[in-house]
Amino acid sequence: MKKATLQLETLTCPSCMAKIEGALKSLEGINKDTLSVSFNTSKVKVDFDDTVVAIDTIEKKIGNLGYEVKKTQVK
Repeated sequence: MKKATLQLETLTCPSCMAKIEGALKSLEGINKDTLSVSFNTSKVKVDFDDTVVAIDTIEKKIGNLGYEVKKTQVK
């Protein structure tokens, strides 16, 4: 399991947060229990199985919703 923190351009409201959270929870390989989206800090914290889903797929999913990923850190 890998951990990633994605810094987004700007999240302006809780509905943005819920939209991203719902989209990421639909992906296979995402740990739904530890997924965290904060509109205060515009950060997404996600634990994922990189043998099932790539970080690029996670970034594209967020991008397809209309949010820009500025920076990604994976551990």
